Amino acid sequence: MKNQIIKLFVLLFIAGFVSACGNEGDANGQNDQEGEQHERHEGHGEEGMGEVHLSNLKFKSLGMKVDTMPTRPISGVVEANGQLEVPPQHEATVTAIVGGNTTSIKVIEGDKVNKGQVLAYLSHPILTEIQTKYITAYNRSEYLEQEYHRQKKLYEEGVGSGKTFQETKSDYQSMKGEVKGYEAQLRQLNLKVEKIRNGDVYEQVPVVSPIDGYIEKVLIQLGQYIQPQTGMFKIVNTKHIHADLMVFEKDVYKVKEGQKISFTVESVPGSRLTAEIYSVGKQFEQTPKAVHVHAEIEQKKEFLIPGMYINGKIHTENKAVNALPESAIFEEEGKPYIFLAEQHNEDGETEWAFKPVEIRTGVIDEGWVEINLLEPLPKGTKVAWNNAYYLISEMKKSQTSHSH
Repeated sequence: MKNQIIKLFVLLFIAGFVSACGNEGDANGQNDQEGEQHERHEGHGEEGMGEVHLSNLKFKSLGMKVDTMPTRPISGVVEANGQLEVPPQHEATVTAIVGGNTTSIKVIEGDKVNKGQVLAYLSHPILTEIQTKYITAYNRSEYLEQEYHRQKKLYEEGVGSGKTFQETKSDYQSMKGEVKGYEAQLRQLNLKVEKIRNGDVYEQVPVVSPIDGYIEKVLIQLGQYIQPQTGMFKIVNTKHIHADLMVFEKDVYKVKEGQKISFTVESVPGSRLTAEIYSVGKQFEQTPKAVHVHAEIEQKKEFLIPGMYINGKIHTENKAVNALPESAIFEEEGKPYIFLAEQHNEDGETEWAFKPVEIRTGVIDEGWVEINLLEPLPKGTKVAWNNAYYLISEMKKSQTSHSH
């Protein structure tokens, strides 16, 4: 009996101990849960991101710009790639009209030339032969002209034979046509027929530039025999260089003449130029399915060369929207934010408080970004226009130091 009482005592003691431990564990668990809930509340949403405070001195040293949300005309953008081109009438391949040996080359690649300027000289016996034939034909024509007028006078006076007059007339007109043919050839060879008539025979024939421009390529060498119609020089007038962009089918309806283009040249780092569309193609290229858009470049630069690849943005219709500079926006976990700004006094000192607010972004144009607010801002609310990434960095530093 005594043993049974002792056993019962022991069981009651163990039961009381276990119960006490359970209650303590429940209390600790409840405290832990409350702590977690408190931490989640502190870190929830934009309120959880907190604020960052700057002294007036720091504000000024950073060059902070703070103002109300501005509206700004921003255009839609169509991205397009292409290259620099020159219209066909402003580039030329200079050829030899007749065969000859190159006796002199007067230019090198990159030289600026004017229309009619001598680029090279050719020499060949056939060139001398054409000139001597012309002199013979011209002198014969002069004689036949005099004979024609003499026979005509005799025929009209009834003294000369009608047959002789007709033969003389026929010979004269044939020779006159032959002379004109030689003169046309000589002018094509850039030779002065008046000089040749006086007996001055050119030993060399000049090859001249048909346009103003720059020598792009020299395709000949000294002493080389040049076949007729052989290309000798390539000339391009870069004054008329323009942007040729390819616009895909889905964007063609947005593009029209008069729109502005901003573009960069791939091979020239830091280049940023503008142009205005003057022609939109009416036919699709098949690979890729796109149309050519031609734009006149404003303020052409010397480094622009036909064939250079360019990346362009075509600015379509303008609309007035809320907008901020790109430096006013930062991203956190894939979401864009801006900072609301508020000035107040702290212990007699001016201080600035910046609080992040989530937004949605729209069109980007020339460094400005369309801002779509998730909730309207009270009238007169000021926002930070710059240094967004600095502000969020400072905020994170502050939160880290507080957590420790």
